[in-house]
Amino acid sequence: MTAAFLIRDVQIFTGEGTIPDGYVHVADGKIKAVGPMSDVPSLDIKTYSKPNHTLLPGLIDAHIHADMANPTALPQALRFGVTTVCEMHNEADNVQKLRKQALEPDTASYKTAGQAATIENGWPIPVITAHDKSPETAAAIAKWPRLTDRASVVAYLDWMEDEVQPDYIKLMHESGTSMGWPLAKPSVDLQRLLVDESRKRGYLTVAHATCLQDTLEVLDAGVQGLTHTICDQRPTRELVHAYRKAGAWVNPTLATMASLTGQGRALQERYAHDPRVRGLLDESAVLNLCSCMGFAAQHGNVEYAYESVRMLRDAGVDILCGSDAAGPALGTAFGLSVHQELHLFVHEIGMSPAEALRSATSLVARRFGFADRGCVAAGLRADLLLVEGDPLREIGETLSIRGVWREGRRCGAHAGG
Repeated sequence: MTAAFLIRDVQIFTGEGTIPDGYVHVADGKIKAVGPMSDVPSLDIKTYSKPNHTLLPGLIDAHIHADMANPTALPQALRFGVTTVCEMHNEADNVQKLRKQALEPDTASYKTAGQAATIENGWPIPVITAHDKSPETAAAIAKWPRLTDRASVVAYLDWMEDEVQPDYIKLMHESGTSMGWPLAKPSVDLQRLLVDESRKRGYLTVAHATCLQDTLEVLDAGVQGLTHTICDQRPTRELVHAYRKAGAWVNPTLATMASLTGQGRALQERYAHDPRVRGLLDESAVLNLCSCMGFAAQHGNVEYAYESVRMLRDAGVDILCGSDAAGPALGTAFGLSVHQELHLFVHEIGMSPAEALRSATSLVARRFGFADRGCVAAGLRADLLLVEGDPLREIGETLSIRGVWREGRRCGAHAGG
């Protein structure tokens, strides 16, 4: 049971709107009440008075990979104000380890796709085995599904329900076009089977695709969200039409696409060396963030990714914030990459800071069906981020972190803020 507390004299971004001068009352890990200071209750509990600060819902990272049950992923995410992470692929034994870790203090809450739906020699098998030839990795990949038909799809989903209990289902639809690699790719008919069978069981379906043709195909199969945008060519009206017809959202992972094309190094280094990051990242994480993957340097352009998101946003397609942070993924850092993504949404896509913040809070919660989080509202989890300054005017202030609470428990890294 967490202690009750009150945060007052603070600007509150609720996930939908703003209270210029307000309070939040937290008790038993939930938000008891929220409102303007004119309605603040008189309570004999721990109180934080925070003028010139902004209180936000805890951020939700719509896309990570805690490879090999990476023990730094959940604690590091929380240190940067990310109170929930959505993993997009991991083996069943790693999922169980991470779920157990997420019960401990100072970790982000954990949602997962579990084992993604894969085919023989399909994504991401070739990219993993190209740089990791360890027996352990080979043994893990040998257990991955090799889907071919309805029977194998049903068997996969039965196994997922029994062994993983996923929060959503992840499809892989990658031809390798953006990277110049010819990869095995599922047929649209197989993907449509996956979507249909998943929906019968009540699952949201999301998909990996990084080029225009792959994205059009998997949207035609009926997925509800894309976990990347395109970078192989300029977007077309056909792309917009496909998104609108499917009613799908996109988590564009712009920072990762910039690392993939090799064009993101300057911004990555800026975030890696920001004074506010000192003490929150270890040296290896800083070095990782300062490098680029570069797989799509010859065949992709991050400007195409930016242009696609501008076009989709103008058409009313929901844009969700997610980093694609992963332990071995150069140019990413758990938690911190969300702040970089928010910067890109504002400065490259043209979102207002409020719109960008919704993309990492209430909008992610709504599109994923997380009814208990994403907003600062009575009855919801007390997942909160306190920052100094006003990120509704300058989005970079999200990194001026002074307090993070998950279910009313304050993160130890910011206990003195």
